[in-house]
Amino acid sequence: MKETIWGRNAVYETLRANRRQVYKLLVAEGVQERGHLTDAIQLAQERSIPIQRVKRPALDRITDSHQGILAEVSEYPYVAIDDMLDLAQQRGEPPLILLLDVIQNPQNLGTLLRTAEAVGAHGVIIPQRRGVEVTQAVLNASSGASEYMLVAQVTNLVVAITELKEREIWITGLDNLPEARPLDQADLRGAIGLVVGNEGEGMRRLVRESCDFLVKLPMRGQVDSLNAAVAGSIVMYEILRQRMKNG
Repeated sequence: MKETIWGRNAVYETLRANRRQVYKLLVAEGVQERGHLTDAIQLAQERSIPIQRVKRPALDRITDSHQGILAEVSEYPYVAIDDMLDLAQQRGEPPLILLLDVIQNPQNLGTLLRTAEAVGAHGVIIPQRRGVEVTQAVLNASSGASEYMLVAQVTNLVVAITELKEREIWITGLDNLPEARPLDQADLRGAIGLVVGNEGEGMRRLVRESCDFLVKLPMRGQVDSLNAAVAGSIVMYEILRQRMKNG
């Protein structure tokens, strides 16, 4: 099944990651070839990917956000959980897996994927139903990081959590409940699966009950919560900080 992606950064990072098959590029005639547009064309030429010059209106009919370039590509390459654990083993690192419990906003998913890639997480697990998938909007929001991040879709997040526990991975959920540990008092140096809940409702009950422990962020202002992507990103960087200090 083919997909169409667009935008200079999105197309370039897809080519650079080299995880999808790219069937052809469509480039607007007369467009200024600089930056990532030039880089994308060069990568396509090196791989003998067809480059078709078309009039700008042909691209405009597909999207007004194309920035002069589109690509026909294979669908997003979801992976298995084992692939993430294999990557951790290859790097000689304790696994760091991000589990997202029905994130519905593409901007939030993109931000979380971008942070996960930046901190060196080994994979992200999302549910097949109800939550957002990796789409063009997510690709853009992640600034291309989604093309490098290993993402698994699962039918049941609780089953996935159980599987990770059987691999001796501790599951911590981000929640602002009284029983949650303050983030600075949680030991996050080992093998960790971090669960971030839905933007409005947080984690579902069964998912929360499947966690080994919960963590919460200190809140000193008038609001009682943060955006899911912001909160999840803060915890991921705390995990990285503890690992770097430990290492």
